[in-house]
Amino acid sequence: MIGTPLSSSATTALLLGSGELGKEVVIELQRLGVETVAVDRYADAPAMQVAHRRHVVDMQDADALRELLRRERPDVVIPEIEAIATGVLAELEAAQEWPLRVAPTARATVLTMNREGIRRLAAEELGLPTSPYAFVDTLEEFRAAADDLGWPVVLKPVMSSSGKGQSLVRGADDVEAAWEFAQTGGRGSQSTRCIVEGFVAFDTEITLLTVRHAGGTLFLDPIYHRQVDGDYAESWQEAPGEATMSQAQLASAQDTARRVTDALGGYGLFGVELFVTADGVVFSEVSPRPHDTGLVTLVSQDVSEFALHARAVLGLPVATTRWPGAAASWPVKVEGHGVPAFDGLAEAYAVDPSVQVRLFGKPRVDGERRVAVTLARGTTTTEARDRARTAAQALRVSLD
Repeated sequence: MIGTPLSSSATTALLLGSGELGKEVVIELQRLGVETVAVDRYADAPAMQVAHRRHVVDMQDADALRELLRRERPDVVIPEIEAIATGVLAELEAAQEWPLRVAPTARATVLTMNREGIRRLAAEELGLPTSPYAFVDTLEEFRAAADDLGWPVVLKPVMSSSGKGQSLVRGADDVEAAWEFAQTGGRGSQSTRCIVEGFVAFDTEITLLTVRHAGGTLFLDPIYHRQVDGDYAESWQEAPGEATMSQAQLASAQDTARRVTDALGGYGLFGVELFVTADGVVFSEVSPRPHDTGLVTLVSQDVSEFALHARAVLGLPVATTRWPGAAASWPVKVEGHGVPAFDGLAEAYAVDPSVQVRLFGKPRVDGERRVAVTLARGTTTTEARDRARTAAQALRVSLD
């Protein structure tokens, strides 16, 4: 049963993390009559602009997070970022001081918010193919691990996201700079700990959005993506008949995604990241929430990843249908300091009738930040990608 927002019967969902992905989740929850609470470490985050209530809290402060959750007493907590004191979620879900559920589960959140937890689950418990790896705490351990794994290697903080602190390290001369970059990019009390991965020679990499819901498990069409410095630079879903992956590779990808998400449990959407090689599929990472590459689903299908997540979390069955052709997304980034303002929207929309522009509403930029995304469809994958890119290039962002 779902009650009425802002009444004693309300069904309340509290989001931990209120960026552009959380904003879309809030909108979909509100369409289903859910009262929404947006939480982040800074004021006026995108999801806060559409939620019923908002709170600014350091979500890595266990005491502050515990106090907020006890005050709000939500029916469901939906983690949207990594920088959370996940132990508090596990504690409160287990204690059941009130009927609380963490989506998809507190255990899934704890494991996936830390690269060490999810890698050990996938490789050591489930026996899935992964890149060779080692966990290190010091520069000296990093040097030794890289020598053992063989160059090049990839270095990542165990607590980070969107490429923060991540480097492709080609040789011993780059070790110190990569280690320093990793220390500045990590999050949380474990920010010094890193994973060193042997480089995987892959043909392509995909996100396989996997939805565990009341009716079973749903796999969306593979989302292909291109990354720059560990962060996604574009993503696309192919038109029928343009299959980059073979049926055998797709079946292997779905089997891997099912095994990982079944082990994590609960209801919700998972972004399973995989490398596709000539020899098969290699597991990389998984996020228990909508994925940034999945923004493309806003134009590729009738029910986006955000709506699927909202429905699944509420215990509802889900289904979706692809629109004809291919679809693509292109994130718009800006670097500097100030409040973003946008021009060129008319030119972006004029690229093609299928184009959509989403301005995230981020209140300020300090450094480099993703502030918008352009989306487009096309008869072919090339056409869709070209339209999304051209629309993004038409946007002009200034910082005031």
